[in-house]
Amino acid sequence: MSTLTLIGIAIGLAMDAFAVAIGAGLTLKVVTPRQTFRLAWHFGLFQALMPIIGWLAGLTVAEYIAPVDHWIAFGLLAAIGGKMIYEALRNEDGESGRSDPTKGWSLILLSVATSIDALAVGLSLAMLNVDIWYPAVVIGIVAAVFTIVGLQLGRRFGALLGRRMEVIGGLILIGIGVKILIEHLAG
Repeated sequence: MSTLTLIGIAIGLAMDAFAVAIGAGLTLKVVTPRQTFRLAWHFGLFQALMPIIGWLAGLTVAEYIAPVDHWIAFGLLAAIGGKMIYEALRNEDGESGRSDPTKGWSLILLSVATSIDALAVGLSLAMLNVDIWYPAVVIGIVAAVFTIVGLQLGRRFGALLGRRMEVIGGLILIGIGVKILIEHLAG
């Protein structure tokens, strides 16, 4: 596999993480270096681990996961997005109870949801007899970089647009989930 092909795959896989990071940046009043590190680390780590898991699983598990992977990603993104919208509308002052998508279960669920497609890439690479370790590292690094950029873009737009950005962030997550669902159902 050429380096250009690998970079293209990594960028394609990082797009969901990038979009979710923009949504997370919109919801946070202040984006700290710690939050940036947490989100980028987890998104990069999960994007690197999923192809390895897919590669190791081989074809036996692929036939069971492939029919539902898009539903899993949709469900996770819709649930987290819905929770963000609910919390934003419930808290009129916009301050108390604000959810931090870079912590706890939200972080884990977002990491899984944005990296499920990397599982299929790992399965494909196994079928092509490609050694997984170098591609996994590249995929993880690209996802982490795109996450940092997305989080900062979201933060800047959030600062410009003011309160209730959590609603927009939640709608973005739900939209990404719907996009994943439509792509898989149409394909």
